[in-house]
Amino acid sequence: MSLFQNIFGGSDQSERENKMAWRTLTDLGQLNEIVNESTETPVVIFKHSTRCSISRMALRQFEQEFDLEGKVIPYYLDLLEHRDISNEIANRFSVYHQSPQLIVIKDGKAIYDRSHESIEAKKLADLV
Repeated sequence: MSLFQNIFGGSDQSERENKMAWRTLTDLGQLNEIVNESTETPVVIFKHSTRCSISRMALRQFEQEFDLEGKVIPYYLDLLEHRDISNEIANRFSVYHQSPQLIVIKDGKAIYDRSHESIEAKKLADLV
């Protein structure tokens, strides 16, 4: 691992997968699945910019705090690769686009969204 990765961290997908059971959001059709899933279990969407150090820090902090395995379904969106999906999330769920951003979908509607330093996994426990 390089010095910069040791200090700032990498954006390696295998590193993310080891910390959480993320479902990668890569197709617009998955938004319909998210709406359906959210009627049974709340869905969390984490929108991440892989080029932004603030986004990387927010993601790491969220992963370290996350303790709701089985209580929510977590989705990860690489914003730079899938801006079209991010735009549709903003439109469909009536949330203003930000990055990084955490959105909670329950019963097909966004019930919570936070960005930047306001993203805290601990606050999700009150919602689910």
